[in-house]
Amino acid sequence: MKIAISSGKGGTGKTFVSTNIAASLADCGERVSYLDCDVEEPNGHLFLKPEIKKEEDVEILSPMGVDEEKCIHCGKCAEACTYNAIAVVKDKVLFFPELCHACGACKIVCPVDAIVERKRKIGVIKHGKSGNIDFHYALLKTAEGGMSPRLVKKVKEYAGGGIDIYDSSPGTACPVVETVKDADLCVLVTDPTPFSVNDLRLAVNMCREINQEPVVLVNRAEYRNSELKEYLKDANLEVLGEIPDDRKIAEVYSVGGMVVEELPEYRKLFQDIAGEMKKKAGEKRVVGKVVRTEFPAGEITKAETTAFERKPMELVIISGKGGTGKTSVAACFAALAENKVISDCDVDAADLHLIVQPEIKERGAFSGSKLAEIDEVKCTGCGRCMEECRFSAVEEVESGKCRINQISCEGCGVCYLVCKDEAVKLSDAINGEWFISKTRLGPMTHAKLLPAEENSGRLVTLVRTKAVEESNRVNADKVIIDGSPGTGCPVIASLTGADYALAVTEPTVSGIHDMKRVLDVARHFGIKAGIVVNKSDLNNEMTEKIRQFAGQSTVEFIGTIPYDEKVTEAQIEKLSVVEYGDSPAARSIKEIWERIKK
Repeated sequence: MKIAISSGKGGTGKTFVSTNIAASLADCGERVSYLDCDVEEPNGHLFLKPEIKKEEDVEILSPMGVDEEKCIHCGKCAEACTYNAIAVVKDKVLFFPELCHACGACKIVCPVDAIVERKRKIGVIKHGKSGNIDFHYALLKTAEGGMSPRLVKKVKEYAGGGIDIYDSSPGTACPVVETVKDADLCVLVTDPTPFSVNDLRLAVNMCREINQEPVVLVNRAEYRNSELKEYLKDANLEVLGEIPDDRKIAEVYSVGGMVVEELPEYRKLFQDIAGEMKKKAGEKRVVGKVVRTEFPAGEITKAETTAFERKPMELVIISGKGGTGKTSVAACFAALAENKVISDCDVDAADLHLIVQPEIKERGAFSGSKLAEIDEVKCTGCGRCMEECRFSAVEEVESGKCRINQISCEGCGVCYLVCKDEAVKLSDAINGEWFISKTRLGPMTHAKLLPAEENSGRLVTLVRTKAVEESNRVNADKVIIDGSPGTGCPVIASLTGADYALAVTEPTVSGIHDMKRVLDVARHFGIKAGIVVNKSDLNNEMTEKIRQFAGQSTVEFIGTIPYDEKVTEAQIEKLSVVEYGDSPAARSIKEIWERIKK
């Protein structure tokens, strides 16, 4: 039995739920395997504290360069690469490993067999035991964003055959799809805040797009308005249960404790929720309606590298972990900054628009990949496409012919290159939509990735390019970027070339762990970075540890923001907290902005 626990937004309590459900099931005598598929920011081990007994490197065959004695610099490898990971300049071939998906297209088209492939490490998997729970988790190697789905797939190979708990990454992009696509049940963890409700809509759509009907678990169930309950009713979603908004839970979680062990009053609640999960996982579920996006007529836009005569200063706000307050801080900076453009690069779970209320001026469809389809009339069933596809996206149908599994396909075009029967058709896939908008705080560029789509990194690049274009048009001297959480492709695209990165974290074991991971990515690309601790008074000891970490590294400690209910009140009113009025959080953020300006 496979139970995937996911969320549209980070910080809703997905790992908190996953770990306590796994412990509850094990206490009831179930055979449990915990598989942490959030390979960019795995946190389950911080709470279940497994004894690691084995580690293994995960490697894939990947192009690493060319044999200069063979290479004729014909450029066919660059033409075949749909990821722009190869460029041929005069008599030199340039490889960009951060962009390479190791599909093998370059090697297939090279007429002189000059492409050199070697084993490339994309991460490590660790195996252990936490009491009676089998534990497996992976760590994606820094700057290997495009490899997340492959590492997730490798983790899932260790499913134990009893009850397998998949702790998914948040969002709606390809790593999440790879995690939940074959689960017996997908549980979406949410809370009643405006950001979470918005992102729950996206996650539900993603699940239904891949033929999964999810159930919902409400964490921190303090309802300030009826928005969540109305959506759950309108979307006909089943609610497994509710977990109260209790500061004691937050305090236990902040230090890596297990609520079912340290707060006995919650033990039965989690056992009941676990029982409901088991029950629902054994039932056949009817998939609800997918909400489709209607695209305006016009050209499809692709992400391209553009040279600008004048580049504004770019400040990107990031968080290794979702739900730390990244978007709230970005909105405050947008309110405080002068002469700026705002850019929301969290394209698969965008929330900034909920605060700034954009009025769309321009929009367009985005294509970041190819859509491959096989004409069964022309297909002879030779199987060459199936042999060469490194994503296992080609399937054999009953007739003996081949078909593309669109959920697994990454649009590399290898099937098209090797098909001798001309049965494969390639067309531009529509992966999302981009916008240029007017807001009360200034011009804004933003986008929306379609459910279950990939290439979010390219969409981020497009959003940033549009922001620079807009800054040149209105003569703005800075761009405030709300980056993506995690460490994968969209984060890399958010960071690359920025002038400064501000990591927003929380004083918890998971917040610190994920902050260090994303700062490693910033360091890899040579981006100067600083740290802000949100809800700093939740755990003063952890806040001090973050301050000490900054003092021992090249990262600047910029400041702290206290826990303040006015932040959520402002969200409900569609305002940043600095616009909402005077409050402890507003005063702290204003001080932080003055330091950032310097």
